[in-house]
Amino acid sequence: MTETAKVNGAGESLRVDKWLWHARFFKSRSLATAMVAAGRLRVNETPTAKPHYQARAGDVLTFPKGDHIRVIRVEAIGKRRGPAAEAQTLYTDLAPPQPRRKADVMAEAKPAERERGAGRPTKKERRETDRLRG
Repeated sequence: MTETAKVNGAGESLRVDKWLWHARFFKSRSLATAMVAAGRLRVNETPTAKPHYQARAGDVLTFPKGDHIRVIRVEAIGKRRGPAAEAQTLYTDLAPPQPRRKADVMAEAKPAERERGAGRPTKKERRETDRLRG
């Protein structure tokens, strides 16, 4: 490798499970390792089940995270697991924004208000409230 390549960081690589942990996609490295070992990761559209696969800048990673499929381009190889702001500089998110789920919208709705001193709702009132919410 030439000196300019070493200075520019070309040719740098890091285990894919460790990179996912550095980029803060998983709370622990063992969770990242388990996800990769289960065969749920694609690197440049090729499935891999090896946590020791070397991630390099420019690789596109596709993996499930929660209810979403994440598509990430590796921009840099991190030296450490730093704060979230530093972790976000390691990748570019290529997936389009996900539509909001109905459960998320319902969570933001204010609870029904009752007059002070009215007590707990009766069974009939609770059923009416449930019917109103759908």
